[in-house]
Amino acid sequence: MKHRIVVLGAGYAGAYVAGNLARRLSPADTEITVVNAEPDFVERLRLHQLAAGQEIGTRKLADVFAGTGIRLSLARVTAVDPERRTVTVTAAGASASAGADAGADHGTGELGYDTLLYALGSHGDDRGVPGVAEHAFDVAARPSALRLRERLDSLGGAGEVLVVGDGLTGIETATELAESRPGLSVTLVAPGELGARLSTGARGHLRRACDRLGITVVEHTRVEAVEATRVLCADGTALPSDATVWTAGFAVAPIAAAAGLAVTADGRILVDATMRSVSHPEVYAAGDSVHTIGANGLPLPMSCASAGFTGMQAMKAIMGSLTGTGTGRVKLAYQGNHISLGRQDAILQLVDGAARAKPAYTGGRKAARIKAAILKMSLWTTSHPTFGLPKRRRRLTAVPDRSVAAA
Repeated sequence: MKHRIVVLGAGYAGAYVAGNLARRLSPADTEITVVNAEPDFVERLRLHQLAAGQEIGTRKLADVFAGTGIRLSLARVTAVDPERRTVTVTAAGASASAGADAGADHGTGELGYDTLLYALGSHGDDRGVPGVAEHAFDVAARPSALRLRERLDSLGGAGEVLVVGDGLTGIETATELAESRPGLSVTLVAPGELGARLSTGARGHLRRACDRLGITVVEHTRVEAVEATRVLCADGTALPSDATVWTAGFAVAPIAAAAGLAVTADGRILVDATMRSVSHPEVYAAGDSVHTIGANGLPLPMSCASAGFTGMQAMKAIMGSLTGTGTGRVKLAYQGNHISLGRQDAILQLVDGAARAKPAYTGGRKAARIKAAILKMSLWTTSHPTFGLPKRRRRLTAVPDRSVAAA
């Protein structure tokens, strides 16, 4: 009987692991199923560009996995039962309308597994602030980025846009919107000093970019409520807004915690150094869903880079477990951040062993070219899982998933 591997999520971590396992494991001995709600591979790192009105290319997962033998199920995960080793899924609604995807199944029911990779990623975190869910937009997923884009289009090229949060996502969103839609009045709200985690030089570069793009920066301000046409701040002030973009953090779905997996207080899966669940050894985790300690002794941040490292480690561990070749180790490094400031400017900020910004940074067009190269490389490695696969094992299409039991 074939060993059943089920991968939940086809983002940067899940798609990479699934493709590479398919490339390295014998199809005679293993069966790999990928469950994902969206029919396309989503470049999450570029969703702020999509919201700003730019067209970003997409790759259908059925095409990405063509030739691998991977079973693709376009469905939403609703529950995991680690005792029975099953995953409950439901048809992905609007996503399932792309039913013409070759090699994809849209099912509701249960999937059984022998090894599970949990890589469901994260979503925007409203942090319990009243009105965020009802009135704010985010760029944490493709549908929400498109809703923001539609709202901005409806403003007719003018209006007040408020971006709450000055982390990487907030900075990239504010600068992209200001550059792509110069008629908008963009305000960036920071809870502390703008770009506080950057070096002195990089903070100065960021301020100059905001000035150049006409972005109003409001510092040392916390938003306590979001309304339809304004946000209310802790100091009693109200800031007008025709579109409020919430970028104040990310959270994970409660599925892992509800399943009884060992998780942190915020719901991320606790793993050992190989990305294996500390409570359920047949479960591995990667990407934003996992809580793991990096090589510097600190928790890895939620990021594409972390997804790459944790995904690579999970892949090596699963390979080692199934082939008996031993678990290769990946250095879980947090080296720094690449921050886009529109299309022609960026900041490359490296960090030291304590995750503190190094004094030197790279900015301007050179940093923008580096960021563009990183994005291109991330997309290529994820969307070419058959690279190096022997021709005798390539097939024309992915295998449709027929293992979902009727509900």
